[in-house]
Order: sequence, then C-alpha cells, then structure tokens
Amino acid sequence: MALAPPRALGPPLVAAVLKARPEDFEVEEQLSFTPSGSGPHWLLRVEKRGANTRWVAAQLARLCGVPPADVGYAGLKDRHARTVQWFSVPARGRPASEWCALDAGEYRVLEAVGNDRKLRRGALAGNRFRIRLRGAAWPREQLAARLDALRVRGAPNYFGPQRFGRDAANLARVAAWIEHGRQPSSRTERVFALSAARALIFNALLARRVDDGTWCELAPGDRAGLDGSASHFLVESLDDTLRARLAAFDLHPTGPLWGRGDPAAAGAVQAAEIAIGARYAKVAELLAQAGLDQERRPLRCAVRDLAVSFEPEALCLEFRLGRGQFATAVLAELADCGLPEDLDAED
Repeated sequence: MALAPPRALGPPLVAAVLKARPEDFEVEEQLSFTPSGSGPHWLLRVEKRGANTRWVAAQLARLCGVPPADVGYAGLKDRHARTVQWFSVPARGRPASEWCALDAGEYRVLEAVGNDRKLRRGALAGNRFRIRLRGAAWPREQLAARLDALRVRGAPNYFGPQRFGRDAANLARVAAWIEHGRQPSSRTERVFALSAARALIFNALLARRVDDGTWCELAPGDRAGLDGSASHFLVESLDDTLRARLAAFDLHPTGPLWGRGDPAAAGAVQAAEIAIGARYAKVAELLAQAGLDQERRPLRCAVRDLAVSFEPEALCLEFRLGRGQFATAVLAELADCGLPEDLDAED
C-alpha cells in the first residue's frame, strides 16, 4: 500500500511546502478530562520546538529523579513543529512554581496542575492545528469549494505516513517479522510494528471505499461509530435519523483495525473487509498471532472549526481533529505537500 493513498475530493490544487520552519506547523492537545487539581502527580502543559516527545519525557524524568516510565504523556507529537502537549510527573516535593519557571530552550513548561493519576496514552479529546502552507499560488474559487467540501463531508481518516516510520521502517520490521521470524528487539519497536501493520490493512480498505465513493456513507452491514467514542453498532437499515446523525458528524462509517476473528461488519460490507484482509493475509495472521482483537476506526474525520487566512507568503489553515487523526490526511485533500520530514513522529 502506498504512503500516498487516493484522495477523496479530487487531485491536489497546488504543490505546497509543509514545515518550511517549525512555526509553520502548530498543534495543541486537548485533554479528554478535567484535571483533579490535586494529587500525587503534576500535569505539565509543555511547549516544545525541535524536540520529540520521548526526548522531552526523558528530560523531565531526569529532573524528577525517576525512571522515564514514570513520566506520562497522552500521545506523540511532531519534532519539526511547535507543539503544546501534556506530560505527567510525580509531584515529589517540587512545587508548581518551579515547574512553571522551567525553560530549557527546546521546551518550556506553561502550566502545572495537580492530578490524582498518571497521564495515560490516548487521554485526549483531540488536537487543534494551525498550519502554514508556503510556495503556492492558490486558485481561490477552487480552494473555497474544496474547503466547503471538507466542512460538509470531512476527510478520509487515513493513518498518516508517520505511522509507518521514516523510510517505512516500521513496515520493514513487519516484513522481517513475517519472513524471518525476527521480532523487533524492543517493546516500543514491537508496538510500532504492529500499529503499522494494522494501519496498512485499514488504509487499504479505506482506499477502496474512497475509490467507490462510500467512505463517508453508511450502508446496511456497516458498523456505525459514535463520534469521539470506541462504541459502534451494526447498521441494519438506513432511515432519516441515521442520515441526519451522519450529516452532523455524530456517526461515522468504520473500518477494521485487524486482529483475531472476522471483522464485526455484516453482509457485503464484511465480505469486502475480509477480502482486503485476505490480500494482506500474512500481515493479518501476524496481528492475530500477536493476540490483538478486531477493533474499529472511523473511515472519515470531521474537520471542525476550519478557517483559512492568507498571509504574504503562506496560506494559514486552522482546524480541530479528533484523537488519533492525522492533519496530513486533511492537507492531502488540498495540496501535494510531499512527505513530512519527521516521519518518526505522529500528529
């Protein structure tokens, strides 16, 4: 499966430069919960630039005098960017004022608030993006129409090339695992490899539904996913209520994150999903043998609060996406931006 799967809204309008400088790609996490305000952990809201998430976590652990595993974060964020994300550290006597005074150059602490537990992976409602695309002369009317389409239909919820790693290194680990029985040497590399294997099959299924135009539609046999939730249910028939909820982005069609057993869809939808799994039979078998269960992921992402402005040398886009959704999937519906430089990170 190519790292540049088919677009849903037509060919790119322009070729543009993404991440000419870190400030061209800004992302801020939105937590899925309200901090408790007190407890044995500090939640640190950290701004970083030119640094990856795991490196910052290691620096915070060193300052706390704890193992890196004691520092929590909700997700990985791009290195070649300006990002604001949350970390948790054990309180251990260091007051909030000391943390808020921390400015290490590559990162600085903006806020410290008490919490009753360590921050867990995935504890996000979503991310807010502010992105500048440079080096392009935009056709204004076509751009306006494309933006309206994104607002109304959303974008295909592809896993971005970040999931596959720099030079598709995570897929290379999958291939070595399948062909030679060489499991990745570390737990982190193993998790990345299995995530890339799942993403490969999901993107292939989504690409097929983009090609036939059903990526943003529900049909009998689909599993409809509740927006912002892992919950989903079988669509037996369509009615006006389901259509209205689909149009309001309250529901989304979903596709399989592969694991043991058959996908949870039914009828012709399930048959198409099983056919995609058969195309990647060795990858699907690896995922089942690794003990992963079938799960679901929305086939589309709602592009919320989408706004655009023109600067002297750039188009500036602002929008909000849900947890685990990739800004590069949205940008691909507007422009050919090439591949991100920091493919070892995720949106």
